[in-house]
Amino acid sequence: MTPIDAIEIDHVTKTYLTERDERQALGPITLAVTPGEMVAIVGPSGCGKSTLLSLIAGLIPVTSGEIRLFGEPVKGPSPRIGYMLQRDGLLEWRTVEENIALGLEIRGQTSRKNLDQARYLLREMGLDSAVHQYPSQLSGGMRQRVALVRTMAIQPDILLLDEPFSAVDYQNKLHLEQMLISIRRQHQITTVLITHDLEESLALADRIVVLSHRPGKIRRMISLPEELRRADPLETRSHPLFRTYFNELWKELEHP
Repeated sequence: MTPIDAIEIDHVTKTYLTERDERQALGPITLAVTPGEMVAIVGPSGCGKSTLLSLIAGLIPVTSGEIRLFGEPVKGPSPRIGYMLQRDGLLEWRTVEENIALGLEIRGQTSRKNLDQARYLLREMGLDSAVHQYPSQLSGGMRQRVALVRTMAIQPDILLLDEPFSAVDYQNKLHLEQMLISIRRQHQITTVLITHDLEESLALADRIVVLSHRPGKIRRMISLPEELRRADPLETRSHPLFRTYFNELWKELEHP
């Protein structure tokens, strides 16, 4: 029996209607992501990267084609998906502990087991001492760690990340990347990452998809070698192959 892909994007397009005309933002795109794989999507601004994530998440409908999650057509938001944005979206009037429980509350999944798992993730993120603090008392890096825990607390099968670490400094970015890699590997979570940071895409992904200018289409797919995929984010950046792949990506984006 052929294994079922975690995400299947089958000849998908997205067109927006304006007062004057139709504007095709994306596609057609065909892409399959295997269970446990991490795919990074890069491309010029406005090429439809975030639109693609919203389509996978079921937040907006496709114009044509179909998206399937583990073989099931996407017809709206799925409980199997965790979605993390650039802005942390923490509720300022809730403590860290209350913020990480928000997704569980919305889904009616606030069992002791689930809450204990969320608190365990907080400890793993080094946030033990911040559980009773409010977001305004946290640094930018700490806020993003809380947002990551909140996303992971619902135990998603698929993780969608839209520039999640772009607003934090370089040191915090490396720290967050390592945390993400560790959690993803431990739980075998299928992940799609949108990023403008080519180094980040190489440090985190198994495969990189390069989109063209609008309407965004797949210009190229690059599968990274096992030695890069196995390495931690910091180790990847110092690997002899890293610069070769970075230059290759750079040329793809510089010469559309």
